[in-house]
Amino acid sequence: MIKLSKSRVKSLPVLMSIVFMIVQVVTTLMLPNYTSDMINNGIAKNNTGYIVEAGMKMLGVTAIFIVAAVGNVYCAARVSQGFGKELRSDIYSKVLNMSRSEFDKIGTASLITRTTNDVNQIQNVTMMALRMMIQSPIMLVGASVMAYQKESKLTSVFLVSIPILIIFVGLILYFATPLFKSLQKKTDNINLVFREGLTGVRVIRAFRQDDFEQNRFDDANKDYTGTARKVFSLVALMFPIMTLVMSGTNIGITWQASHLIANQEMQIGNLVAFITYAMQILMSFMMLSMVFFLVPRAQASAVRINEILDSQSELKEPAEPKEIPSNSKDLSLQFDHVDFYYGKAKVPALSGVDLKMKQGQTLAIIGGTGSGKTTMINLIPRIFDATHGSIKVNGIDVRDADIDALQDHVSLVPQKAVLFKGTIRSNLLFGNENATDEELWHALDVAQASDFIKEHPGQLDGIVEQGGDNFSGGQKQRLAIARALVKDADIYIFDDSFSALDFKTDSLLRAALKNDQRIKDKIIVIVGQRVSTVASADQIVVLDDGKMVGIGTHQELKQNNEVYQDIVNSQIKEGDQK
Repeated sequence: MIKLSKSRVKSLPVLMSIVFMIVQVVTTLMLPNYTSDMINNGIAKNNTGYIVEAGMKMLGVTAIFIVAAVGNVYCAARVSQGFGKELRSDIYSKVLNMSRSEFDKIGTASLITRTTNDVNQIQNVTMMALRMMIQSPIMLVGASVMAYQKESKLTSVFLVSIPILIIFVGLILYFATPLFKSLQKKTDNINLVFREGLTGVRVIRAFRQDDFEQNRFDDANKDYTGTARKVFSLVALMFPIMTLVMSGTNIGITWQASHLIANQEMQIGNLVAFITYAMQILMSFMMLSMVFFLVPRAQASAVRINEILDSQSELKEPAEPKEIPSNSKDLSLQFDHVDFYYGKAKVPALSGVDLKMKQGQTLAIIGGTGSGKTTMINLIPRIFDATHGSIKVNGIDVRDADIDALQDHVSLVPQKAVLFKGTIRSNLLFGNENATDEELWHALDVAQASDFIKEHPGQLDGIVEQGGDNFSGGQKQRLAIARALVKDADIYIFDDSFSALDFKTDSLLRAALKNDQRIKDKIIVIVGQRVSTVASADQIVVLDDGKMVGIGTHQELKQNNEVYQDIVNSQIKEGDQK
């Protein structure tokens, strides 16, 4: 936690919180002393003037106490909430820049838990630290000194009560701490099951697996609930034990004090003050114990957050990044004997890819499911790095360029069309935040999306629901394509982005891309499953089990490439071939 707090916690609010807390402790310790004097010198002697004077002093000290308490809470809240804000921001920024393998290693459900629940645990402990963790030991020491000064003979009671309290608290901590740590992992599991249920609700209903998924969630929920009941039941024991010890302490103090008062060795006011200090000592000890319950859980959360923040991306930034030239007359994309392995896999996901494309050319990639098509295009914007060989954009190896600068040269439409909650305009401006309405409508025209957008309420300012749920699959795909076209890039990549389009729309869209004055001078990469989608490309790469088994035009491959011939024959009837 100390590591996380560096540079994320401002020192001035922390210092102010400590100052207010010290004032709060001092005023709290002063009040029993004034009460004692009021009883001994005012009430016992029937001195009304002294009672009024002492009462006014107590009111003044109480006012200072209230101001200090409010100041302490305000500063502690600012520190803890600001700390949480910085942590969430840093985690989110780190996640956005994670490589795919890092992201998959931690998992979406765990990332959500770490950004929310884990950060909340750290916020709570920070708040407790600035209010109780520092206050309790000071109060404990101060109250002990004041109690000793009032009547040293009564302090022997603490030799019994405090060891009993330490033993019980120690036992509860011993059994509760491991359970607190395990709660975080069980929270991850609940989030995982719940998220899968939400995202896969249509599949669950289609296969009538409602009961199975409900039972699966119930198992995770019961596991979490069972652990939570155990740990919070242990914590709940603190209160009756504390009440018992405090009551026993009061009895012991009263019993001893009665003899001292009877022998006129002690005044009644001192007894009242001593009992108050005794309660402050025990309450301080209890608050300190409660902090010890929360610290292990927060420490476990801090370890999980540090795991994200300290993770090293597999995509290394070059020490001296080279600038990728953006010259419309000399654009190029080259794969130079590229091999790629996922993680520690022994079999390559991609091997032997060697090709070069120039300005104004279209590259199409086709192959069976799992043949490496998406893997191949993911190497261009450095979502992954090639294991062997190199990929060059405009003559520069992508590993020698700054990642952000490289991705400025590439516009990608992923397999799954992703839209964000907002408006059509806000989604399109992802491609270019400075794009004009004219440019947005032009991109929609090329993507064959302008017709249904014109009919949509609000048109460019029409609402897009979360995930684009108010659009069909084909509409979402066309909007994702339009968003990519709004961006002025050197290379446009369409990863099976025409799969939800009918043949007519597919044909019109490809023709619009070919005839667009800006796009036709760029390099276009199309991943497709349909022969009709890739047939017009300048070069078609045929992949089979990760290997590049052919490259050429549609006519060339149809004549001499067996894998491509099989694909053609499986899609086009005899007599319809061209």
